[in-house]
Amino acid sequence: MGTFATNDPLGSFSLTPTPFKSITEGSYLNFADGSGNDFAQQYLPEIYEAEVERYGNRTVSGFLRMVGAEMPMTSDQVIWSEQNRLHLSYEDGMGGANATFPSDIQIGTGTTLITGLAGENSVGASIAPAIRAGSTIVVYNTVTFASVKCFVAAAPSPTMGGLYQINAYPYDAANLDAVSNFTGGGSIKIFVYGSEFGKGTEGMSGSITPSFTQYNNSPVIIKDNYEISGSDTAQIGWVEVTDEAGLSGYLWYLKAEGETRLRFQDYLEMVSVEGELAAAGSAAIGQLAGGSSNAFVKGTQGMFAAIEERGNVYNNFSAATGLADFDKVLDNLDKQGAIEENMLFLNRGTSLDFDDMLAAQNSYGAGGTSYGVFENSADMALNLGFSGFRRGSYDFYKTDWKYLNDASTRGLTQDIDGVLVPAGTSTVYDQMLGTNVRRPFLHVRYRASEADDRRMKSWVTGSVGGAVTSSLDAMTVNFLSERCLVTQAANNFVLFKSTAA
Repeated sequence: MGTFATNDPLGSFSLTPTPFKSITEGSYLNFADGSGNDFAQQYLPEIYEAEVERYGNRTVSGFLRMVGAEMPMTSDQVIWSEQNRLHLSYEDGMGGANATFPSDIQIGTGTTLITGLAGENSVGASIAPAIRAGSTIVVYNTVTFASVKCFVAAAPSPTMGGLYQINAYPYDAANLDAVSNFTGGGSIKIFVYGSEFGKGTEGMSGSITPSFTQYNNSPVIIKDNYEISGSDTAQIGWVEVTDEAGLSGYLWYLKAEGETRLRFQDYLEMVSVEGELAAAGSAAIGQLAGGSSNAFVKGTQGMFAAIEERGNVYNNFSAATGLADFDKVLDNLDKQGAIEENMLFLNRGTSLDFDDMLAAQNSYGAGGTSYGVFENSADMALNLGFSGFRRGSYDFYKTDWKYLNDASTRGLTQDIDGVLVPAGTSTVYDQMLGTNVRRPFLHVRYRASEADDRRMKSWVTGSVGGAVTSSLDAMTVNFLSERCLVTQAANNFVLFKSTAA
């Protein structure tokens, strides 16, 4: 008997002829798995053609569809303005003791002067426009909790270095030393609560001109693709294609293309949530974006970055302290927009913390007998979770956020526990419509015009699978989008994080 051998770029195999009709290993395709239970035996195995979906629905997008909207824009940048507070207050740090504040504030023991107070709520604002002659103010010490109400006798006058000096006279017998008698640390705070004038006097001198704070963001271009040769598109498989995109059949490239599309759609939301602006001096600044010779990495500000910069961050929330811990969140919301309805998107651990916190408010909850609607009976399933609750003047609706639980996304890092997002809309000026419109606090802007819509582009190149665009014997499915997230009124958002002890 002879042996015929051939070489193949994908491997080697041999053919062994035999003079008898018999079942041999070479008579069958060998799908060996190393255990002997393969196609080398004469018995046909039971084959499950469909894949087992062991991870369920693997996509993590959907968050922005629940809380936001998508709108086109025609520029490289989106700019919006947000109101400043109606009432102005000021704060500055103090060190030392008694009459002297080595930072920007000085309170004179005899002349009752306040010098060089910095603006708390308006960047670069001086104290001169807000505190005028005739104003009545409250001066407060954050260490001693002492406060004194004062009358401002004259308009603040500028001193050296662009600072201002205020002549403030306490209404009670004490002078301003009462709020400065402590040792180190802390700060002094001042706010205007009204004014006082005598009969037959002139009106208030000077006026307060309102200002606004401007924010901006710019879109980034997101790309992906999938490529397969022409030969492989015509090759049938024995595993049936089934996935979240609804594709079915025995052509494996359908699955690969469908998963690439789903992954790209997830990236569109993940960029909006996780995006980071390239900071001046960072290593990313000088890098070319995608190898382009005329475009450098600039980044975009996602929701997490916007909340950390302009919103509220709550570290290490725990059910152990009960509502007392959560009431700190309410206290901070009172200081912001006080939006009544809010949504909580949480990971599993934090969601259960909230359930435990709420269940502890029921006197029978310790035994685990009456969670949920508090009407459980022997004939019904025990409800151990809550979908919403009301505390003070606020309503909270709670849901799990898959993105924070998935082991291949934020479930991998476990440092983001959840986010509180205000419900409702805000009024903004739409440059395309030329009028004020109401939009969700979170909304995506994507590039689009009459010539090109870049919300979610998909096209095929090559000579396989449709129109022939080149001589390449392959099919390349391309995906592209250009977008950014607008996070308005971030001061009303809360980011729950886990930090090292």
